[in-house]
Amino acid sequence: MLKILKDSSQIVTVDTKGKNVKRGKEQSNLDILTDHSIVIEDDIIKDIIPTYSIKNRSNFELISLKDKTIFPGFIECHTHTVYTGSRTNEFKLRLRGATYEEISNSGGGIKSTVNAVRNSSFDDLVKTALPRIQSFISQGVTTLEIKSGYGLDFENETKLLEVINHLNKLFPIDIIATFLGAHTYPVEFNNDHGGYIDLLIKRMIPAVAEKRLAIFCDVFCESTGFSREETDQILYAAIQAGLKIKIHTEQFNNIGGLETALKYGAVSVEHLEMMKDEQVSKLAASTTAAVLLPGVSYFLNYRYAPSRKLIDENVIVAIATDFNPGSSHISNISLIMSLAAINMKMSIEEVITSYTINAAYALNKNNRTGSIETGKKADFAVIDSPEYSDIIYNTGTNLNIMTIKNGQVIFDKSEFK
Repeated sequence: MLKILKDSSQIVTVDTKGKNVKRGKEQSNLDILTDHSIVIEDDIIKDIIPTYSIKNRSNFELISLKDKTIFPGFIECHTHTVYTGSRTNEFKLRLRGATYEEISNSGGGIKSTVNAVRNSSFDDLVKTALPRIQSFISQGVTTLEIKSGYGLDFENETKLLEVINHLNKLFPIDIIATFLGAHTYPVEFNNDHGGYIDLLIKRMIPAVAEKRLAIFCDVFCESTGFSREETDQILYAAIQAGLKIKIHTEQFNNIGGLETALKYGAVSVEHLEMMKDEQVSKLAASTTAAVLLPGVSYFLNYRYAPSRKLIDENVIVAIATDFNPGSSHISNISLIMSLAAINMKMSIEEVITSYTINAAYALNKNNRTGSIETGKKADFAVIDSPEYSDIIYNTGTNLNIMTIKNGQVIFDKSEFK
């Protein structure tokens, strides 16, 4: 039976006219429809029709969304959702003035979470991730990226990726695994960086590719992570193995990670808080997306990525939570959207584009989801407001009342009343 989503106040289509991405001024155009309804056949958007034309139709399942606004399902394109342990003590240290890098250099930071993950079973990791993923779904997320990077050895990185793939089978949303074995150097390789790179290149990356444990390979190119030259070696190996490329770069220092990412045609470069003005034109000339993470800047209290300059110069911009235990312990999408609007000077329309079609682009899913266009997957977030901008105006408030994935209602807030 066909379904029709009817009576909504607004449909925020983010229509791309078939291009499946928006850049520059296009990011401000949401193509909002009123007095229209969405026809769903199986898991696909079959048509978008004037609501008045429904009255003569029969054999439809009608879902009335009066005074509600329909968005494309939100795409959360950068998270570290699978982990155990807490870094509350580090948060206290930062409030007293310690920097993220100082904490990392003293043995905390990522290494702290690595210790917790190595001491956790497969089932422990699944159990702790379940409510986090359900929270994302309750906010309208229909596609979720999760990185590894808290194992930092063959056994535990494999364990993390297997957990992520298992979660993809448990939940009705698309959960996409990214291999981040190059997150930092594990303590046992502190004095043997070459040995760990050999482990990554000769064993871990080939196994990840052969077993199809991840789609992407990511590297943290940073002074506390991997140098530009080391990043180059790892990315080359990943490309040779058939993995697609992402990269954390220009976060705390600018060491040339952006140029390395562009050299290998990275799908996305992520963070960019310390990006130089002269690098913007290089990124604008590419098809690589900039994934910006305002939650990190807020949580660590440091500079924001230059979103205004990036958009004005025609770069493809996406945003995400970067939900993780250390530098952005924030999973609230409305808060992240508001931070982008207020502190990064993005318009409400640019923020929504960045959390839908451009975030889908950063995961190579933009031809299937991220906008409401005929032929795409029937993935939607429905908010309890007749006005689309309320999702950002109501900072930190989850207005989502219904999440639809592949044409099926997978979250309905009314069921929890």
